[in-house]
Amino acid sequence: MPANPADTTPLVVVALYLGSLIGLGLFTRTLFRGTSKDYFVAGRSIGPVLLLMSVFGTTMTAFALVGSTGKAYELGAGVYGLMASSSAIIHSLVFFIIGIKLWAIGKRHDFMTQIQFFRARFQSVALGYLLFPILVLLVIPYLLIGILGAGAVVRGITVGMFPDTFAGITTPTGATLFAGAVPPWVTGLVICSVVLFYIFTGGLRAAAWANAFQTVVFMVTGLIAFTLIADKLGGAAAATQLVLDNAHDHVVRAKIGKLQFLTYAFVPLSVGMFPHLFQHWLTAKDAKTFRLTAVAHPLFIMIVWVPCILIGIWAVGIGLKAPGGNSNAVLAAMVGTLLDNPYLTGLLTAGILAAIMSSLDSQFVCLGTMFTQDIVLQVAGEDRFTDRQKILLGRGFIVAIVALTYVLSLFPPPKIFDLAVWCFSGFASLFPLVFAAVYWRRVTKAGAFASVLVMVVSWSYYFYIGLIEPTLSGEKIVGDFLVMGMMPVTVIFAASAAALVGVSLVTTPPPAEHVERFMIPKTDRG
Repeated sequence: MPANPADTTPLVVVALYLGSLIGLGLFTRTLFRGTSKDYFVAGRSIGPVLLLMSVFGTTMTAFALVGSTGKAYELGAGVYGLMASSSAIIHSLVFFIIGIKLWAIGKRHDFMTQIQFFRARFQSVALGYLLFPILVLLVIPYLLIGILGAGAVVRGITVGMFPDTFAGITTPTGATLFAGAVPPWVTGLVICSVVLFYIFTGGLRAAAWANAFQTVVFMVTGLIAFTLIADKLGGAAAATQLVLDNAHDHVVRAKIGKLQFLTYAFVPLSVGMFPHLFQHWLTAKDAKTFRLTAVAHPLFIMIVWVPCILIGIWAVGIGLKAPGGNSNAVLAAMVGTLLDNPYLTGLLTAGILAAIMSSLDSQFVCLGTMFTQDIVLQVAGEDRFTDRQKILLGRGFIVAIVALTYVLSLFPPPKIFDLAVWCFSGFASLFPLVFAAVYWRRVTKAGAFASVLVMVVSWSYYFYIGLIEPTLSGEKIVGDFLVMGMMPVTVIFAASAAALVGVSLVTTPPPAEHVERFMIPKTDRG
């Protein structure tokens, strides 16, 4: 006899949410002015509220929601200190000391991409060609994180919905997991298609509007999930007491070394080099637009991260087993196990997808912009193509990157959080370059090249021995890969900074009149 399928209501709610994004894409199409500048940087017309929502939305992904819950399930409450508290401070600091400066420089020189800035600042076309593949290769894992996170969440809430269509996974012991659940490859295909639709219609403006909508959705639904799960467990205090009673060591015993904890603070510096965040900064109407973002961003981080981490800890307290041993599925499992309202389950799943998709869209547009502006137009010339052709070039590259990332998602790494940390570590290790570019007049082109090359070599080495090698050998990765008790980003960052400073000091400084074009006085920053 055919199996009795589970209620598909949660999936219907998710489908309605995705449909609303398609509708939003059609709306933003009416705002599109048809120019490449409007498509790639929204005509530099974004105000403070939309900038806050789009910047926050694009920095929150499966890493913050699915990944943090899974990591807290493994390591306990210390995960909040690892990333959330340091990110709250460091992100706002970077927005203030780097973001406003880059916006002013970008406006002065009409830049659309991060690479255009570096190429002009260091008077080197070759530096742009070097940075392009590096930034693209670092963004791809970021994209992969989102697609994998979406797949894990949807599979967790659709178990048993399609018993005659999807067989599930058979473990080595013969047990069947996720029987009748929508497999990640289907979810990834749908998510990518929806995001591609609305960014194709309106470019970065559509991404900004979608980010604002999605930020509201995932913040509100996250608070709802937290409140209802806490209520099911007898309140937040009772839920925490369950952890103390049933898994005392998970909270009390230190699972994170002091050096590891301290050196995690380097990771949030990655926001200073995110190419998609740079592009969002360029959309700001004026310097004052940044004020709300700098002030409210830390509060938003707390609102999102605290509930997710507590849910991960509470899962340990009630003895929840991670489905298939996959900690990425803990958040979905908690929602499915404790909240038996299918409409609410669907709404909360939509909230998680909102956080994931609010990063994917900006990254897609960013990569298309970089390819068009930094490769095609650099080679062929600015006047070689019409605005329509430039947009088509950007869209074509976006499709190619999405296809590549989707194929990679079919061979997932073991842990979303760990992949994200490696990705962010690469961006963070380039932070000395952007900081020096806007503040140090003495930095040279040779120093910039040295910094980038040292970062690539050292990051690649640690990435291989810390993640690739054990994965290929079938070794189970337990905990973070550390170098002398520190996060690898510490060594990579230090090597990159040392190369930048050392080589700059022994090479000829750039012409003072050229450097002055990139030094923005306070009056120009609002």
